[in-house]
Parts: sequence; C-alpha cells; structure tokens
Amino acid sequence: METKTLNVPDISCGHCVATIKRELSPMAGVQKVDGDPGRKQVTVTVSSPEVWPKVEKALDEIGYPATGF
Repeated sequence: METKTLNVPDISCGHCVATIKRELSPMAGVQKVDGDPGRKQVTVTVSSPEVWPKVEKALDEIGYPATGF
C-alpha cells in the first residue's frame, strides 16, 4: 500500500471532501480517503502505484484537480 497527501486548492468545505470521498472510495485499488478542508488536502491510500493515474484523472473529472502525485 502507498499513501499520499495531495493538495487540492479547490476544496472549500466538508461537502467538497465528501464528494471526493464518494467518487474515489469505490474505485478499484483505493483503500482509504480522508480530507482536511482547512488545509485543502486529501490523503489517499492505494493498493499499488498503478492506481495513482486513475485517482488523478478522477479528481480532474469531478472538478478537484490535485497536485502531489
């Protein structure tokens, strides 16, 4: 497993974090998703490095592009 904390500048509240969790959690290979709206960060744990591009694409598609991959 691999965990990264990603910077997501467009997070403004808990609802943003909830949306990100709802979209990423069901993805194959995503183990855990946590967010901190105050820091504008999301921490994601995946089963293997091959999952990161899918996470990045999903965040872009839902309007929450991230850095830190």
